[in-house]
Amino acid sequence: MRALVQRVRAAKVTVDGRVTGEIGEGLAILFCAMQGDTEAKADELARKIARLRIFRDAADKMNLSLLETGGAALVVSQFTLAADTSRGNRPGFSTAAPPDEGARLYDVFSDRLRAQGIRVANGEFGADMDVALINQGPVTIWLDV
Repeated sequence: MRALVQRVRAAKVTVDGRVTGEIGEGLAILFCAMQGDTEAKADELARKIARLRIFRDAADKMNLSLLETGGAALVVSQFTLAADTSRGNRPGFSTAAPPDEGARLYDVFSDRLRAQGIRVANGEFGADMDVALINQGPVTIWLDV
């Protein structure tokens, strides 16, 4: 399971001209389920991201988590995080979970964040989405579990 996490001032997803998810300060999370991933991995990733200390404290140190700041999460499915570019110039995506399983794990991951008290907004699985965000810092973290 992979995620690209960005600390944001604001972020939103638009599909066919309608906003499907929007947040203020918090995290934009690009999420990818890989073949063989499980609900246990989704739980582990959600716990790790909720506790990731990448927000500034009173001393201006990255020392606070999403849970501590009360920020929100915008979760966007992105199977292209599974890209294999080791051969040639066209990426392969064979390590991504099949679409049905990817969608299920995307929902599980989002639900596990919500269960921790985090406000979660979502993109639309499998849709052609426009994602707009203001990356604050910039802070961008790659996570594999």
